[in-house]
Amino acid sequence: MSGFSAKLRAHRVASTLIIFATLVFGILIGTIIQKGVKGKESSPTDVAQLAMPAPQQMSSAFSKVAKTIEPAVVNINTESTIKMTPRGRRSPGGNGDDEGSMQDFFDRFFGGQGGVPGQSPEGTRQRSLGSGVIVDSKGYIVTNAHVVEKADRVRVQLAGDPPSVQYDAKVIGSDRETDLAVIKIEPKKALPFAKLGNSDSLDVGDWVLAIGSPFGLDQTVTAGIISSKGRNIDNSHQFQSFLQTDAAINPGNSGGPLVNMNSEVVGINTAIFTQSMGSQGVGFAMPSKTVAEVYNQLTGPEHKVTRGSIGVMFNAAPNASVARVYGVTSGVIIASVTPEGPAEAAGLKTGDTIVSVDGTKIKDGNELVNDISSRKPGSKVKLEYIRGGKDSTATVTIADRAKLFRDRASADDEETPGEEKPASSKLGLSVRNLTPDMADRLGITAGKGVVVMDVKPGSFAEDIGPLNKGDVILEVNKTPVNSEEDFRRVTSQLKSGQDVVFLVRQGGRGAPSGTIFLGGTLP
Repeated sequence: MSGFSAKLRAHRVASTLIIFATLVFGILIGTIIQKGVKGKESSPTDVAQLAMPAPQQMSSAFSKVAKTIEPAVVNINTESTIKMTPRGRRSPGGNGDDEGSMQDFFDRFFGGQGGVPGQSPEGTRQRSLGSGVIVDSKGYIVTNAHVVEKADRVRVQLAGDPPSVQYDAKVIGSDRETDLAVIKIEPKKALPFAKLGNSDSLDVGDWVLAIGSPFGLDQTVTAGIISSKGRNIDNSHQFQSFLQTDAAINPGNSGGPLVNMNSEVVGINTAIFTQSMGSQGVGFAMPSKTVAEVYNQLTGPEHKVTRGSIGVMFNAAPNASVARVYGVTSGVIIASVTPEGPAEAAGLKTGDTIVSVDGTKIKDGNELVNDISSRKPGSKVKLEYIRGGKDSTATVTIADRAKLFRDRASADDEETPGEEKPASSKLGLSVRNLTPDMADRLGITAGKGVVVMDVKPGSFAEDIGPLNKGDVILEVNKTPVNSEEDFRRVTSQLKSGQDVVFLVRQGGRGAPSGTIFLGGTLP
């Protein structure tokens, strides 16, 4: 038995060794196969290899642009005497013919050039800082009009010069409509200058650099992208259509260049929208295309910008209620026609809708003004318009816009004598008959319209504003209201949910004199 047991044990050991060897061999074969499969999957012949760019590529692109443009960027220092003047509220209506100071606009977006307005007593000297860019080796510099406006002395510090070395500058010309100005210094040698690029070639998302002297820190460079194009931020200035950027712009950057990656100036930094007196990533620059057009005229023989006009006014911003009441889907509804102006001479009237200029369709007021303003005074243009649902045409002779609107001025608020009670309405305002004296001062035919005496806070009339005491309502939903009785009769028929449109001749305190549409849906 013992021999048999020994043989059995030997057999078991041999079997165990065979099983173990088989497992090891199987594992080795599986590993080899797995490696082969993995190797085949990781080396396909139809997939291109990814290549990483050099790590210094992006940073060097910015630095190359900065080094190219910085020598042409200057620091502008101005001195002026503080004069206290009444400050009124700017109306958002109209077609941009307001010739008021740019300071109101700049205060709203920038907090005032060189500090907080009103902190210096009258008669004291105020010093402000801004930026500019040399565009001609002879010393011609582009900046913002508000940087040099009303300055008694303008001085320029060139890049690389110490603060003690400054050049006195002469203002060649300025244009409030675009907030651009050209100044000139007399350099001792030819100066480095920047080249202009075409702002029309920019796309939203393109990289740009802003260069200037924020808070007096000269040659400061910030980077960002183009956030938007054709941005209109203040309807009272018709020709200010900005590039928007998130490149940091702060007080002192005004007038400095916005530059593309080709080291070309594509804009002039003008303003920011801020609630903290500093950059919040919303900056605005005047496009280089506009800069070139203005510069060429300001450096011309007359040193001023001439723009064409046909003598009409309209709402700067579209209003759905106005469009529905007047049955307009596109085009520009005329709110008023300048007496003895080109449009009146051609037979155009309030309420007409201009739909094309020389056969080119016009969809809004910006397109109309851009087209007409670019034409030379004395030239003729064919307008297609709609009146009462019927198409008509008129040939209009272009006038000089500045001359046409030169005499337009704000009318002071005036109490109307008498004991009669003004007519009131559910619209939240009260009116009175217009006196001949007020009609004469506002340039309105006597017996036309009713004067606003009061606007109730929180009312429909206030919500559709700006409607001020002293304004004259000429029409309600295309119906003339020439007396308090007319006004009561028309407004008494209005119902909740109905569109209501006023044709208003502005004349209240702080409002520019002009005719606009105000409209909304009655609650």
